[in-house]
Amino acid sequence: MIGSDASAAVATGTGLAGPTGAPVTLLIADDDEVTRSGLRTLLAAQPGIAVVGEAADGVEAVEQARRLRPDVVLMDVRMPRRNGIEATRQLLAGPAAPPKVVVITTFENDDYVTAALSAGACGFVLKRLPVRQIAEAVRVVAAGEAILFPAALRRMVAARPLGSAAALPQAALTGREEEVLRLMATGLSNPEIAESLTVSLETVKTHVGNVLTKLGAQNRTHAVVIAYESGLVVPGIAG
Repeated sequence: MIGSDASAAVATGTGLAGPTGAPVTLLIADDDEVTRSGLRTLLAAQPGIAVVGEAADGVEAVEQARRLRPDVVLMDVRMPRRNGIEATRQLLAGPAAPPKVVVITTFENDDYVTAALSAGACGFVLKRLPVRQIAEAVRVVAAGEAILFPAALRRMVAARPLGSAAALPQAALTGREEEVLRLMATGLSNPEIAESLTVSLETVKTHVGNVLTKLGAQNRTHAVVIAYESGLVVPGIAG
């Protein structure tokens, strides 16, 4: 995974191209023209990434994403007309196979970031990161993984409770599903969870799928956010 505390973040399923072997198609949404142009130039030069478009605000981001159908949208959160949170929510509520969303931000503790994660973004990257790390984040989510930052999420939730605290009590998770969710919150990948619990990878995948369904979570990161907020995982005592 990619983050300001990269040593605590875990990446799984990475590669140089999308699931079909073709380059990962990317749409960049940022209201700052210099930032947007710079990201396009730098990311287009990275292996396995094809930048197919740009958007200057949330309205354009939704329109362009629906027209160009990119694999991933790199979404700034503070934009005019429609912010990145609402744009993310609208994209994910749209037709089948919406793009994956990666939030790009200046500050990891921005309220907008936590709201975007709750809206279904797969994770976030900081604008100050080296471009190769931002590119890797794009490849990770295109391959179907989430960008999970255990330490960063702990800090965010400790500072500000999010908006889905009721989801976990109503989900009726089994004991094993709660155990898997706790391990997810530490940043473990499915193979690592399987090893920790001495079960098969397919069993873990089934548990993870059940957790996401029961919580109504958009993705793995959203499920972990709910786990922290609900009190199942306490900031500073994950795992």
